[in-house]
Parts: sequence; C-alpha cells; structure tokens
Amino acid sequence: MHETANNRYPVLPFILIGLGVLCLAFGSYFGLFVAPPERYMGEVQRIMYVHVPTAWNALLAITFAFVCAIVFLFNGNFKWDARLEAGIEVGVLLAFLLCVQGAIWAKPTWGVWWDWDPRLTTTAVLLFAFLGILALRKFVEDPVKRGIWSAVATIIAYVDVPIVYFSVRWWNSLHQLQSSPATVSSQFYIPLRVNAFGILFLMTGFIMLRARLASLRHVNEIAPPPMMAEEAGELA
Repeated sequence: MHETANNRYPVLPFILIGLGVLCLAFGSYFGLFVAPPERYMGEVQRIMYVHVPTAWNALLAITFAFVCAIVFLFNGNFKWDARLEAGIEVGVLLAFLLCVQGAIWAKPTWGVWWDWDPRLTTTAVLLFAFLGILALRKFVEDPVKRGIWSAVATIIAYVDVPIVYFSVRWWNSLHQLQSSPATVSSQFYIPLRVNAFGILFLMTGFIMLRARLASLRHVNEIAPPPMMAEEAGELA
C-alpha cells in the first residue's frame, strides 16, 4: 500500500522540536555552568531556568486550547476540536511538570515539598480541571457531543488561568511575584529566555503532531463502516 501525502507527517513540527531541544540544551548549560548563583537562594535558583519557562508555556498552551474551544463552538470545524485536544494535553503535561518543579524548589526554599500556597493550590486546581476534561473526552464516544461538551468545559475551566497568574498579587503568597525582563538580572536573562523559546518550540511542535493524530482519529470515527461503503459503491 502506497503512502499518500496526507498520511505523511509534516516536517515543520519536527524542525520545531529539534530547535526546542537545541535551545534547551544551550540554555540549560548556560544556566547551570555559566550564570552565577543567585545572591539569596544560591544554587537552588538555577531551577528557575526551566521552572519559569514551563509556567509561561503551560498557561500559553491552555490559552491556545481556550481559543480553539471558542472557535469550535462558533464554526463547528473539527480541526479546532483536534487542536483543542492537543492544546489541553500539552498544557496538562507542562502543568504537571510545573508542579513537580515547584515541589523541588519548595523543599530547600520553604522546608516542605508542598504548601497550600495560593499559587500552588490554583495551579493544582488547573491541572486537575483539565485532566477532567481529557477524561471527559475519553468517555464520550459521539464526536459532536464530545467536541461541544469539552469546549464548554474548557471555557469554564479557563477561569482559573488568570487566578493562577494573579494569585501572588491577590493573596498573601510565599511565592515570589512574576518575573519580567525588568526584574531579572542580565546574567540570568539569557538562559531564562533561551529556555523559554526552547519550551515554546517543543510545545508548538507537540501540539501540531498531536492535533494531526486527533484529526486522523476523527476522520476514522465519521467514516462509514466497510460494509456500508461497499454497498454504497455497488449502488453507485
């Protein structure tokens, strides 16, 4: 059986993934061996070079899924449902890594692996909310109902994203305020930004590949059974 052009994987996602790996390798090397330790936190601060970019891109992936949910509800195109699924899956992965990295940072900094700090708690709520949406998609077989229900659930769950972002400002939080170019010293800026682009490239490549798989699955879901297709061909 000859492979058609539609069945081949596109090249761009793999290029993005390769760029992401290179950026992470360079940024992590610079952060671990070139940048100096932070004055107050010392060597523990070096986890910031993956922790902060993971946080940025986790919220970005969920925001992408939120936009896909709105577009799907308006036009009903299942390509947006596939992108929604991909965005949520990658966002959940990054949110899980974010919680793990936060625990690694919290132990030497706060003395505990986990504290019910507003930032940590709202991030955990975000993770479990979107895990629930993925579970919903697994249990609903009808593609139309699955797309509509998960899109609505995504829009509702997205309310937690601004809460996560502003939690350190709204409540008395142990977590430091959001980092920005104005608050990051120049010697820490390069590895932070390079790793941020590295995770962004990886995130984009994985979303593109995962969305394609979801689109192919949807085509199989709505395709007529083999016997019906044969009968339709005979009638034609």
